[in-house]
Amino acid sequence: HITVKVQTNAKTSEIIGCLNGVWKIKLKAPPIEGRANEELIRVLSEEYDVPKSRIRIKRGLSSKTKAVEIED
Repeated sequence: HITVKVQTNAKTSEIIGCLNGVWKIKLKAPPIEGRANEELIRVLSEEYDVPKSRIRIKRGLSSKTKAVEIED
């Protein structure tokens, strides 16, 4: 799994980089009704070239810091 820290309501969705093993990702979506989580899964799906169904948020659904599992 990977650990990500998200910033919501950004101008664009993008992966900023990794610091101390934590990926920082900006998301265009607001943290309302799971929209930011859906956007996070979409961004990671494109980055890792895997279907969205193979990405799960294991911890931190309502937190800025999340543990995400990506199946090969």
